[in-house]
Formats: sequence, C-alpha cells, structure tokens
Amino acid sequence: MPDPTQTDDDVLVIDPDVVAALRRQLPAVAARTVAAVVAEIDEYADPLQGRMAAKIIEAVRVALDAFLRMIEHADPGEALRPALDGAYGLGGGEARSGRSIDALLGAYRVGARTAWHEWGGAAVAARVPPEMIVRFAEQVFAYIDQLSAASVAGHGDELATSGRVREMYRERLGRALLSAAPPDELVEHAERADWEQPKTLTVLLVGAERARFLAGALEPRTLNLAADVIDEGLPGDLRVLLVPDTGQPRSAVWRALAQEPAVVGPAKPWTEVSRSYQRAVRVLRLRGMQPGGLDTEGLLTELVLTADTDALADLRARALAPLAELPDATAERLTETLLSWLLHQGRRNDVAEHLLIHPQTVRYRMTQLRSLYGDILQDPDQVLGLILALGARPPDLDPPTSG
Repeated sequence: MPDPTQTDDDVLVIDPDVVAALRRQLPAVAARTVAAVVAEIDEYADPLQGRMAAKIIEAVRVALDAFLRMIEHADPGEALRPALDGAYGLGGGEARSGRSIDALLGAYRVGARTAWHEWGGAAVAARVPPEMIVRFAEQVFAYIDQLSAASVAGHGDELATSGRVREMYRERLGRALLSAAPPDELVEHAERADWEQPKTLTVLLVGAERARFLAGALEPRTLNLAADVIDEGLPGDLRVLLVPDTGQPRSAVWRALAQEPAVVGPAKPWTEVSRSYQRAVRVLRLRGMQPGGLDTEGLLTELVLTADTDALADLRARALAPLAELPDATAERLTETLLSWLLHQGRRNDVAEHLLIHPQTVRYRMTQLRSLYGDILQDPDQVLGLILALGARPPDLDPPTSG
C-alpha cells in the first residue's frame, strides 16, 4: 500500500485514494458547514434559507473541492486561483448586500472548523500518520486564511468603488435638483443614487470647512455640492447642502449651525428645492453670510422689494423728489419722520417715542412734509408707494460680504 502522504517543502500532498475518500464526503460536509454558519452567525440566518441555501451549499462545495484539488498536486496555484477569485467576488457581494466583513470572516472560521471536524475523522480512518494530520489541519486553516484575505480585499474594493459611484450619482442628483429638472427625471436620478426621497429639502449655503464639520450633525441623506460647479459666480470655497426633512422651523439646521456663518433657504418639496437654492443665493448676494445662519424666511419683504432693483431705485427717487432741494441733513430727518408717521398711521406720540423726539417736533416736521408733499399723503396708492420706497434698503447700499 503506497504511503498516503508525501511532502515537498511546505506543500502537503495527500495520496489520491485519501483525497477521493474526502471528496465523496463533499456534499455532506458542505451541507453541514452551511448549517453551522446559519446556527452560529446571526447575519446569515435569513439569507441562507430556501433557494439561496442551495446556491450557498454549492459555493461551499466548490471551495472545498478546490482545496482538495490543491492538496492533490505539488503546485497548488492552478487550483487555488479560481477559489481566491470566488472569495474576492463573495466579499464584493457581501458589501453590496450591506453586510460587514466581520460576518463573512466569522462564517469562514465556522466553515473551517466544521470542515476540519468532518475531514479529520476521514483522515484518521484512512490511517494518515498523526504528524501528517497536523500538517493537514495547518493546510486547511491556511487555505481559509487565504480565502478570508481575498474576501476582505473584495469587500474593501467594492465599498471604495461603490462609494465613489454613489457619490458621483448623488452629485448628478444634486445638480439635477438645483437646475429644476422635471420630477420624473429627478426620481430616476434618486433611484440610481440609492437615495431615499424625502418630503422636503432645505438649502444651506456654508463654507467648505464648515460643511465638513456639519456632515456628521445633519441627516445622512444630505447632499453636498461645490457652489462654483453650480454657479461660476459663487465663491469656490462655498458649499451647497441640501438637507432633507428639517422640520419646522427647521430646528435640525439651526442646532447643527450653532454660530457658523451660513444662509438658510426655505424648506420646499424635494423636487422644487431649486426655489430654495435661488432664494438663498439672492440673500447671499444681498447680505452675505452671518454667524448663526441668515434666515431667508425673515427677509421676504426685502426680497420682494429688491426683486427689481432698478424699479426700486426709480420708486425711491420719485418718493424723495419733494425733498431734493433741502439740505441733506434736513432731508434725512424728514424722510425718517415721514416713514415712521406712515407706519404708525399718524399717531404722533408713537412716532415721537419711536424717533426719541418730542411730539411737538413731530408736529412741526409733519407740517413741513404736508407742505412739500401736498395731496400725495392723502392718496392710498401714493402712500403705499412711499412706504415701499422709504422702507426698502437702498439697492446700492451695504454690499454683501463673504462671511
């Protein structure tokens, strides 16, 4: 009877008759291995049921058969390469399924223990010498280590690749959202990016460094885009964050911002977030960014009044025309008094309290103003124009800063 084992340096080669006996046990060993994994690794309790169980059993059988082919030959490379490729693909598949590499490595350990328990008994029955059984055990666990390393590489590469691909798809989604693409196109972009569609989105304009800081404090679905990619006229270090479902009054954004300079747009239905973006950019250009976040919702009147800055300038010039011949200081005092008088509906004492002057001073100034404006102050349409013109921020004053 030939020696059941031969050695060549570190390669263990087992007699073909012993390998044949081990191979006959393959179906049973594969099934027991899968059963052990299901019993001991919680993450695989559901995936390894039904049709999937049959596929996994076959995959385990192929991996074990590759090991047997490896120990049949002095050069194991040819047998090992397909097994390593399969393990690499298995790691990538686990990453795509959302399972951690720890679960897979645990499954490998359980599989190695189960396979060795079954095959060790067969080796003893075949009268393999004890020292060769020890070498056989070393080969089994070394093989599992190689498979584990290949799966770790596949898992990591898949995460890196899928992460880059996901970011690319999410950037495309963000661009489509800010360019007001049709809703059906936006839904398609969202599905491709594996991005769960929220009810609303709120635009947050913030510096790039602060955007990185805020990433962990905001909803994970928040999209982060470079502002100058969307609009070349915006600063290169500005980021546009699209924050899902911030609630009212957008408390999540304010908690995350603390005292960071930013502009916060209104919450809009997610397919209409371009409106939030356009408003936030308008406020940025009007006012710049302020610590703690500048809320566009508090500037609606100013936004309306400055929608056409040229028209506002003309309206203001017409409103101030009766004061044009007066000294600048006098014109400024009368302008201030007229606006307060209009807003307080002619209540002299309220105007005096507002301007911190004596009521008689209010009376004197209003006498001057009635003389200058005449019947204009009795015409509701003219009064509305005066309130709008005098109450608006002059369009050429207070240029925005970058924050």
